[in-house]
Amino acid sequence: MLETVEVRKVTVVGAGDMGHGIAELFAVSGFDVTLMDKFPQAIEKAKARISASIDKLVERGKLTKEQADAARSRMAYSGDMAKAVSQADIVVEAVPESLELKKSVFKDIDEHAPPGAILASNTSNIRISDLAAATSRPDRTVGMHFFNPPMVMKLVEVIPGAKTDPAVVQELVEVSAKLGRTPVKVLRDSPGFIVNRINAADTLFFCLVLDKGMATPAEVDGFAKGQGLPMGPYELLDFVGVDIGADSLAYFAEALSPEYGKGKTFARMAKEGLLGKKTGKGFYDWSTGRAQIPDVAPTDKISIMDIFALEINEAVKLVEEGVAGPEDIEGGVTLGMNRPFGPIAVAKDLSNAEVKSKLEELAAKFDCQIFAPARSISEGRMRDAIEGRLAPPTEKSAAAPGESGQSPKEQSAGAGAVRLERLPGEVAKVVLNRPKLNTINAEILDGLDRIATELSNDPEVRVVIVTGEGAVFCAGADLSQFFSTSVAFMEFARKGARIMRKLSEMPKLTIAVLKGYALGGGLELALSCDIRVATDNVEIGFPELTRGLVPAWSGSQRLPKLLGVSQASFLILTSERINGRRAYELGLVNRLVPSGDPDEYAEKYAAQLASSQAPVAVMLAKKLINKGSEVPIDDGLEMEAMAAGLLFGTADLKEGISAFLGKRKAEFKGK
Repeated sequence: MLETVEVRKVTVVGAGDMGHGIAELFAVSGFDVTLMDKFPQAIEKAKARISASIDKLVERGKLTKEQADAARSRMAYSGDMAKAVSQADIVVEAVPESLELKKSVFKDIDEHAPPGAILASNTSNIRISDLAAATSRPDRTVGMHFFNPPMVMKLVEVIPGAKTDPAVVQELVEVSAKLGRTPVKVLRDSPGFIVNRINAADTLFFCLVLDKGMATPAEVDGFAKGQGLPMGPYELLDFVGVDIGADSLAYFAEALSPEYGKGKTFARMAKEGLLGKKTGKGFYDWSTGRAQIPDVAPTDKISIMDIFALEINEAVKLVEEGVAGPEDIEGGVTLGMNRPFGPIAVAKDLSNAEVKSKLEELAAKFDCQIFAPARSISEGRMRDAIEGRLAPPTEKSAAAPGESGQSPKEQSAGAGAVRLERLPGEVAKVVLNRPKLNTINAEILDGLDRIATELSNDPEVRVVIVTGEGAVFCAGADLSQFFSTSVAFMEFARKGARIMRKLSEMPKLTIAVLKGYALGGGLELALSCDIRVATDNVEIGFPELTRGLVPAWSGSQRLPKLLGVSQASFLILTSERINGRRAYELGLVNRLVPSGDPDEYAEKYAAQLASSQAPVAVMLAKKLINKGSEVPIDDGLEMEAMAAGLLFGTADLKEGISAFLGKRKAEFKGK
């Protein structure tokens, strides 16, 4: 393990655009810094740029004059590698993005840096393991990827190589925080890490757009600015260097997939010296210091959904491969690309079917398998990926990106007291997982609360099944829990009632599967669902009064509305238990399971309902039913008319009428 030392001395190797900014950031943050470059002109240029930048920080009130002077005093410059790294605690390599160049530099650093020094690379794409192989200390070699300009951008990706000591990673996470940056730990060494892996698909897409002559750079950039972006993709690539994009695609073609080599325009421009701002000409003329962009109409040949789908696809691949989790992907993209949201947030507002369809369209149009749906999207499990429910990849799956090797149920299964399974046909299954009786405790209530929120906002789920693990639905509340006061017990009752209401108001059709026992709080849970299916021999009842209690999770309010006061009074006041057939006769149960597994019956029934009922109409009908009994009839009728008016403008209504007239089954989209 790493012997921790207080990091004070930092050497940055490479005084270019990134290197000089990284050095300045360390100096301003209180570290002693040496900036090394073998080219004297690069050092002189870096000195002037750092000095001018510090002056601007003073002008803007970001630094006092004393702090600026102190930062300058902490800066040293050198053209001698041995001297520059001889006392460094951390060496940050920031030379151009060439594998052979970087390996040569790392070998040189390794020979002269102290044995305990950490060697970090600012590479934006290259595997850290490949660079670490050039050193005698792969356990102390790590990625520390800043974003341009380092003095402004808040993200730092911290990337371990295959042999990096975890303590080294943690040390750089802490150093990044001291720099005022947000560190994101990449879990597995992979080309492009998080942000540039996602950006690589965009880069390839925009290269292929030009290859195919679909639109001009100005037309595409006009479209992008119309979406609120400060720069279009080609103006941005001109700004950072067309060669950067070309080199990136070339590296990905070698390290990840030959498909990245399909784009030709960027490589041709780099060969011709049309690199953008740094050469005065790229896609645009930069002779005035700004891009001279022709005034043309935005293209309609691409859509924002093209970009969203590509980025979601790469994000899902990163999750499948174990490179990063959804939160770090979202945070990395928002900070690293300076955006208000990333692909995970976008994916939550889209259905798996929408993303899959768009990706299949792009893969066919460009003859490019990079754009084909990731495995989870192909199998309808995008939400498992973006919500962190995929199991960690095995060695086999890590070697084959996107191969998780598990069934949808296995992917969704959790070890908690409530399990969420996503089934085919836009059906979700919520399972109380405290066998044998599946009694409800605080953990189950919290799980139901969380899952109700998640499913309410999930456009890929139309019907929700609520059931219990094994042969029992739910035998009621767990009364063995400790409550210190009557007030604490009252709050537990309030919490349960609030969650039952939340379940009843989910904008999805819900089905409870009554089997074994459905007693007390379990029956209240079932009453909070829209439809109840039951076996003949399930025992149903409210035993609360025999315990000295009352139904306190909405049972005393829901049952009279469902059965009338007389029948509800009888069941609650006598605590009599009835079987499923009697409950069906009373109207408490809507369907009796004819035979076999009640969960299997419910799944088939749910799939049938999901394919036949219009989702928006279901949502509004539930609101009318739930609220109608709480308001005067005139208000209810007004609500009904408003709901009908809203539905009149939906695509589902048009589809429903068209299907009826055409004597075919409707295919509702929930729109």
